[in-house]
Amino acid sequence: MKSTTKWKLAQQLEIRWWKNYLGKKNPTDYIAWKKAYWTHFLSQLSAHLPELQGLNILDAGCGPAGINLVLEGNQVDALDPLLDKYMELPHFQPEATPWVHFLHQPLETLNAPDKYDLIFCLNAINHVSDLSLCYHNLVKSLKPGGKIVVSTDAHNHSFLKHLFRLIPGDALHPHQYDLKEYESFLSRNGIQIAETLTFDKGFIFNYVVTVGAKVGK
Repeated sequence: MKSTTKWKLAQQLEIRWWKNYLGKKNPTDYIAWKKAYWTHFLSQLSAHLPELQGLNILDAGCGPAGINLVLEGNQVDALDPLLDKYMELPHFQPEATPWVHFLHQPLETLNAPDKYDLIFCLNAINHVSDLSLCYHNLVKSLKPGGKIVVSTDAHNHSFLKHLFRLIPGDALHPHQYDLKEYESFLSRNGIQIAETLTFDKGFIFNYVVTVGAKVGK
């Protein structure tokens, strides 16, 4: 796996951010809020997703309280390179989700060809080290016809995108791309994009969610 200095710094900042953020929140209240958030998130994508029962699902870059929380009735793999750090947080409660198998590894090492009916990669793809390899691994791990949902912050202005690449304007995120570039990573790996929804608009970034399906083998 290619591991850059920028990525290592981003990982250190990521776990520091989580500890600071969650340190102010009651674990029970936070988990309840996240479950409600993910349930609403799925309702906004219901037109594009299969019935979420009996599926083999990947939650890639799951964080301490990922969408796997609301995927009971499925077989779920939840992958994250910081799982060992999340174990130190009372908000991470793997015993509460027996339908989830947690994988402590980076997305660059994922090797599950044609395994998943549905893949979520939410708020994670711009945190990885090798972006091209991660998109390749995600699509390779999806069954033909399977669905993929990727969310990220996408740049709105070319000048700021290139500026952020040169200076640590957003050190938590090693990758700085616009929506067309993020969509192209999916399409050139064999994903037919169904829709990209803008969940939140900002001046520098829009928070976007792209849904697509794997075509061919």
